[in-house]
Amino acid sequence: MIRVDPVTLELRGIRLEPLALHHVDGLRAAASDGELWKLRITSVPEPHTTEDYIRAALAMPDRLAFAVVDAATDTVIGSTSYHDILPAVDRVEIGYTWYARSRQRTHVNTSRKLLLLSHAFDTLGCAVVGLRTDNFNYASQAAIERLGAKKDGVIRHHGLRRDGTVRDTVMYSILRGEWPEVKTHLHYLLEQYAGGQ
Repeated sequence: MIRVDPVTLELRGIRLEPLALHHVDGLRAAASDGELWKLRITSVPEPHTTEDYIRAALAMPDRLAFAVVDAATDTVIGSTSYHDILPAVDRVEIGYTWYARSRQRTHVNTSRKLLLLSHAFDTLGCAVVGLRTDNFNYASQAAIERLGAKKDGVIRHHGLRRDGTVRDTVMYSILRGEWPEVKTHLHYLLEQYAGGQ
């Protein structure tokens, strides 16, 4: 049975550290880089709700939230989480992920995926890692599929968006036996970023 405890992970200048209230200013600045809260299909906090966002994340019993930090500058550039943690079946999901617009389409997301998946499979001993996204978040679906995750299906009428509409949720997963190939692919993708950028 897996046990998911707070941990700090680092790779290629990206540090994942347990989310805490002292990250509020950095998280607010990251969300403001691109006014990400205006995106209908994400859960990015508005500037005045950032502290509430952190408190809500910390209050969820089956979630371990992280601040995504640029290690060289100690700047918060986004957030991600393990969530829907099911120790009895050795399963976690990865989600609640977003980055400042200036850090999108860089090595950050690939590095973060490698950190969280490596920790889940190689350290925690997960049997499966799930990922999910909004049915209209086509960029996220493409990124998850490019990673090598398999599409499990769509849960219809599954969750509220910030605008009050109800989304369908597209579900994906990676099984322990698929991890070695996914891991090799992630390392390959990271090599494609010139100079780690």
